[in-house]
Amino acid sequence: MTNRSLPAPRLESDRSLEFAIATRRTRRTFLPEPLTEEEVTQLLWAALGITDPEHGLRAAPSAMESYPLELYVATAEGLWRYLPAENALEARASGDLREALRADSHDQDSITSAPVVFVFTAVYARAAAKLGPGSEPYVHMDLGHAAQNLLLQATALGLAGVPIAWIEPDRIASTLALPEDQEPLYLVPVGRPE
Repeated sequence: MTNRSLPAPRLESDRSLEFAIATRRTRRTFLPEPLTEEEVTQLLWAALGITDPEHGLRAAPSAMESYPLELYVATAEGLWRYLPAENALEARASGDLREALRADSHDQDSITSAPVVFVFTAVYARAAAKLGPGSEPYVHMDLGHAAQNLLLQATALGLAGVPIAWIEPDRIASTLALPEDQEPLYLVPVGRPE
């Protein structure tokens, strides 16, 4: 596996934000059809992408611009880490890890029925460095902003997703061979709704 540059995200859509808010629904079953590279790009960009290159600001707010979140993409082909500054994917593992992620998440079948699973992790030390002790709740607020952006973007693309918080973080960290400073927080399977 090699690293991959992503296409530039679109800044306009045929569907309004209001439409996405009104029609966003949690879906747990998906068609097996893979997402396009453009769709994956839009979802990553909406969650953690750079929207102001001059200042490095992102699509979702972050407490004191600490940006403690990392975002991974698991597909049938492998696992990648999103690199917002480069708008690229860093290759992390080849092969399909979704079955293992399902086992690490109380056997929730949406993880294996979705063609893409987004994995949000946190580096709590980044928030603590900017916010001091007691910064953990702000990391969780950042996660809410980023995940909602991803889900609304999915809706705008005619896709759907399901946020999954009932996970075994230590097992997921082992499955994905995450760096020791990262803790898994959330899985978001995304696909075309059945």
